[in-house]
Amino acid sequence: MHQLPDFLPHLFIGLLLGLVLGSFANVVIYRLPRMLERAWAEPDSHAIRPAWNLAVPASHCPHCGTPLRWRHNLPLLGFALLRGRCAHCHHPIGWRYPLIEAAGGLLGAWCCWRYGLSAPALAWTGFGLTLLCLAVIDWDTTLLPDVLTQPLTWAGLIAAALGWSGQSLTLALWGAVGGYGLLWSVATGFRLMTGKDGMGQGDFKLLAALGAWLGPWAGLSLILIASLSGLLAGLMLRQRGRLREGLYLPFGPFLVLAGLWVMVAGPIPGL
Repeated sequence: MHQLPDFLPHLFIGLLLGLVLGSFANVVIYRLPRMLERAWAEPDSHAIRPAWNLAVPASHCPHCGTPLRWRHNLPLLGFALLRGRCAHCHHPIGWRYPLIEAAGGLLGAWCCWRYGLSAPALAWTGFGLTLLCLAVIDWDTTLLPDVLTQPLTWAGLIAAALGWSGQSLTLALWGAVGGYGLLWSVATGFRLMTGKDGMGQGDFKLLAALGAWLGPWAGLSLILIASLSGLLAGLMLRQRGRLREGLYLPFGPFLVLAGLWVMVAGPIPGL
């Protein structure tokens, strides 16, 4: 009898972990912007309101509010069991939910294949899924919440200090400083020349987080990949008449794309 390759159990465990974390990523993507909007709308309110956060209330249909049964919360399987519709009101469930769960599963499997069942595998899975949350939130709302970007930067520094990211703490620190400073310089120069803001400070913080994880030498690769992919996406959307008002395209999703690319393939040779 042939013995299974040693990496297959790692892939399976990583896949399950990624699917579960991908399911939670859907919760973060949907609820976090609304939590921030509630906090901004009533910053000094002491009114008693029902708890609404990442844990409460339980998962429910966003259309009719019916709580989901446990089996409907199973990543991918729940969507298949429901045949893409709410069991109560039969409203269609967006394909984004299973796609994000699948992306989480693939990410977890890749990290466990690359690093084995280890702390670095868990750290890089968390890094990738946090980036995924940031990309979708920024695309939907043009927000890159500090509650995600700043902990991601600190996590990169801690991972470097513990030897989990492959960067020394010194390189991780300079990666964060260089990432923030690079985009800050570009945005400041653009504002001085045009009198307009070209990007938000959330982009600076996101590149700082990427630098903390990927090191200072990845900075130029990240900017080049993000800029080219953003330009290509902008041209395609403009051609189809789907570009946002003011011809605005959030930069965060393309920084995330660049970060995931460098995580998997490394920086562009020669940069």
